[in-house]
Amino acid sequence: MAGENKGMIFDKLQDFGSQIALVDDKKNEITYRELTIQADQITNNMKSRSIVFSMCQNSIESVTGYVGFLRNDIVPVLLSSDIDVSLFDILCETYAPAYIWCPKEKAAMAKNTKCIYEYRHYVLLETNFTQDYSLNEELALLLTTSGSTGSPKLVRQSKENLISNTKSIVEYLKILNTDRAITTLPMNYTYGLSILNTHLYCGATMILTEASLMNKEFWTLIKEQKATTFGGVPYIYEILKKLRFSEMDLPSLRYLTQAGGKLSKEMAEEFNDICVKKKIQMIIMYGQTEATARMSYLPWENAAKKAGSIGIAIPGGKFELIDTDDKIIYDTECTGELIYYGDNVTLGYAENRWDLSKGDENNKRLCTGDMAKRDKDGFYYIVGRKKRFLKIFGNRVNLDEVESLLKREEIENVCVGTDDHMRIYITDPQKESIVKQYIINHTKISSRGFTVHLIEKIPRNESGKVLYSALGEKE
Repeated sequence: MAGENKGMIFDKLQDFGSQIALVDDKKNEITYRELTIQADQITNNMKSRSIVFSMCQNSIESVTGYVGFLRNDIVPVLLSSDIDVSLFDILCETYAPAYIWCPKEKAAMAKNTKCIYEYRHYVLLETNFTQDYSLNEELALLLTTSGSTGSPKLVRQSKENLISNTKSIVEYLKILNTDRAITTLPMNYTYGLSILNTHLYCGATMILTEASLMNKEFWTLIKEQKATTFGGVPYIYEILKKLRFSEMDLPSLRYLTQAGGKLSKEMAEEFNDICVKKKIQMIIMYGQTEATARMSYLPWENAAKKAGSIGIAIPGGKFELIDTDDKIIYDTECTGELIYYGDNVTLGYAENRWDLSKGDENNKRLCTGDMAKRDKDGFYYIVGRKKRFLKIFGNRVNLDEVESLLKREEIENVCVGTDDHMRIYITDPQKESIVKQYIINHTKISSRGFTVHLIEKIPRNESGKVLYSALGEKE
């Protein structure tokens, strides 16, 4: 039976009683009282301080399992239910989960397991992996770093990380128990998860759907359920523009949020104007999985005059900029690497199950890898990236990991790009169609997010290092 050492974030959910916690697009509802009873029942036959792979959907079953795991000191690894089978196998071998929580139709992916519980269309599977590792007592949650390339590297989030970031977001967004947030992002993605965490913490209602903004069903649901808020990565705002959001009649909306990549200054200005006319607030935010979720926000009152800014540090957090010599930059309008301090800075990474016993390796300090500047009013602006990763439609993609995936298939390649568009250069003309299909099948990156280009040879310097800058001129 799961232990009594409860996690902090969802301890008091039962206090919200008959308020509606979850409602889905089939009009199924569950109150907070029912949610906690069912969540605890799922974990009734699970061992405390064990690892469970949770294959996530925006569904009542998926969320209920997640709530139960955190309430009962069980550590979930949140994965997409659409994860590639081979990548799932690698993660299983690397982390040896004791349990798997998944839709019934995905159960066949999990080898050598037995079903020990069923809840609607989800099943809890017990594995036969040997538990030859231990978990740090502060470890609460594990999230993937890339979201798409299947790297076994996970971010270790603590109980303190979750509660501190949740409280901070609730404070600056002023989330109410009357709010009704509709899902636009998967719950295994840090931004989507923070929306879920904060609204459940406040006793608000989550409207769950797998429908995209391109589906009529989504907009029918938002009206029927009187959604007060939703969040979006930059790509979602591009869709909203194409759908003429400015002309939509959605009187229940109270505010919108944006994170998961930099929104252009022009788009930020355009949507702020739209929101002002609709008498709703638009709040731009900045975060990373390594900071649990959010590090900054742009107060809506400043949205017009500070368009393009990520704003100021969240309550309880602090920013600074450092130069190439690791010296603090005090002057305004000077570019340096953005460093963040706060209780939401995660414990560090795990690359295998034995890393799960590690304590706090970051000491509440995060080097974001982003280059930024600060204006005279103390507002921050991202100007570029220090490391080789992109955000493609909200998913973080490590270019080195994509290169390695293709090299495993004996495809000579090099990857560069900008947010929402990756360019893959190859030297073999016969591999072009293979590369396209491989990326789509194995990383879940949309075909709209990358292009494949043929070059005669990969440019390198005299020491053999790839000259990525030379690829910026090649198309």
